[in-house]
Amino acid sequence: MLLDLAINEAWKYQLLTYPNPAVGAAVVVKNKVFVDAHKKAGFPHAEVNALFKAFSFFHNTPKLKTSKEIHEFLIKNHNNFFREAEIFVTLEPCSHIGKTPSCANLLSILKPKKVTIGWLDPIAEHSGGVEILKNAGIEVEIRNDKRCYDLIEPFIKWSKEKFIFFKLAQSLNGVIKGGYISSESSLDWVHQIRDKIDLLVIGGNTVRIDRPTLDSRRIKGKAPDILIYSKNKDFDKTIPLFNVKNRKVFIEDNLEKLKNYNFIMVEGGEKLYNELKDLVDWKVFIVSAKMNNLENYKVLDKIEVLHIEKRDDLIIWGR
Repeated sequence: MLLDLAINEAWKYQLLTYPNPAVGAAVVVKNKVFVDAHKKAGFPHAEVNALFKAFSFFHNTPKLKTSKEIHEFLIKNHNNFFREAEIFVTLEPCSHIGKTPSCANLLSILKPKKVTIGWLDPIAEHSGGVEILKNAGIEVEIRNDKRCYDLIEPFIKWSKEKFIFFKLAQSLNGVIKGGYISSESSLDWVHQIRDKIDLLVIGGNTVRIDRPTLDSRRIKGKAPDILIYSKNKDFDKTIPLFNVKNRKVFIEDNLEKLKNYNFIMVEGGEKLYNELKDLVDWKVFIVSAKMNNLENYKVLDKIEVLHIEKRDDLIIWGR
């Protein structure tokens, strides 16, 4: 149950933590539960956020933002507050010191009663957290929960070579035409993701019909490079995507450019989906709770659903 809460919280930030993995944590202390997640690379890790949230509920604390500040504050002021606490975290607490201090080291000082871990860290230089915790006399349980592996699969793939996912927005009855389909909050979320990716792949017909910009302007983020996958290379260069600064736009009838990027999103319709569905690692469906009176798209595909999240729209993650 408590690991479930941590898993669900981590999914809210899936892909947004690039190049870090999505991680969630839950802290149980004094019969109250506090849940948080890692939100952005270089920012505090999930267990640090949850620990500080729990401590702040029972104590007056300053507003702290950096991981180093929170680590130092908790080490100095914990006064054995976490002695009877239990921690649930989807990924093994990190042992290394990088942009943030070691979470395993922090826990070894706070000494909670027990730490339950959903999945061991697959990166050798980051692992070793379990040993640090056990050496501090903390009880450790390792669940090997596949859902926790699913959370970090993008991280495993992009850190080794590349991760490619297809994003598709649709109405409840499978319509993908007719302008913007998803909610304003989902549009913001997609722009957040575009700010993280290296390359965005889109079909030529979509570019000609929709005349998109394909940037991250809604969050004032960076614009990814664009690969227009099209046999016909003739395009109206007044289409907004061609006039965004600090990006490269490729028009190709092949996918060779994918070799040069490691975090790639595909946006497109029925034709592009059918052509690339077996190439991508994941599919992300944004399903709007409305019915559109237009022809729905037709594909033949079998999806393993990884997670479903209800926002203003349904976000369905699958592989």
